[in-house]
Amino acid sequence: MSQKYIKSQNKNSHSTAFGKYYATAVYDNHFVGTEELADFIQRQASVKKSDIKAVLQELGEAMKHFFELGQKIKLDGIGIMKVGFSSIGVTKVEDCTAATITTRRVLFQPETERVVVGQQKMPDGTVKQKYINAITLLKDIIFEETHDNAMNVEPEENEQTGGENSGGSNGGSNIGGGTGNINQNTVAAPTISGVTPFEETTTVNMSGPDGAEIRYTTDGSTPNAESTLYSEAFTLSDSATVKAIAIKNGESSSVSTKVFTKGTDSGNEGDAN
Repeated sequence: MSQKYIKSQNKNSHSTAFGKYYATAVYDNHFVGTEELADFIQRQASVKKSDIKAVLQELGEAMKHFFELGQKIKLDGIGIMKVGFSSIGVTKVEDCTAATITTRRVLFQPETERVVVGQQKMPDGTVKQKYINAITLLKDIIFEETHDNAMNVEPEENEQTGGENSGGSNGGSNIGGGTGNINQNTVAAPTISGVTPFEETTTVNMSGPDGAEIRYTTDGSTPNAESTLYSEAFTLSDSATVKAIAIKNGESSSVSTKVFTKGTDSGNEGDAN
């Protein structure tokens, strides 16, 4: 089995990727539910289906309980989940209360593992391993183009910058039935600049639309409203995958990505999806 995709064109004239074609993930209308999950797990383990269903049904309540306690949840082989939210900006510090908190969401950071993809011989004769940080849940997925018109493109924030497209969702906020159209962001994506490859250090600069804040990560993970706020140029001394979004009036742009490589080190090439 494989994850299906179609070829789609970016039609957002404000995007730096305007006119380019990307592989875009598509899905059928079927959701795998508790019953089907229980059936599958029963075939893999010597546990009664009724017991598996009971555990799966209690999982949501258990997660809700720990979220209410302000705790993060780590599921081995899956990843870390925690509560995230947006709030209304106010002028006075005393007006910044729980009443200003608006959208609530679950933030998900998938578990990753280092996968060796080869070796590189260094100038001094030593051999260094080359690797990628692969998302555990996705590292064995195969991708296949489809021409099935019944498949749907779901509303999502496509990472159409720097020649790559995520083909994935924006973290789970839009999981309803597909519309057949690609969602186009009205907030322009930020730009990321800096010298790469570099020898010792490199300076990273970012810029975005007027009035927008920029949130970024340097570990290859997808940024969100809780990520580091960009305020000034910063320095990298090791290879890193920098991703950034612009946020204005509560709306996020698509994700900009730039890979910075130190010397001939291609060790961290980002997520293998």
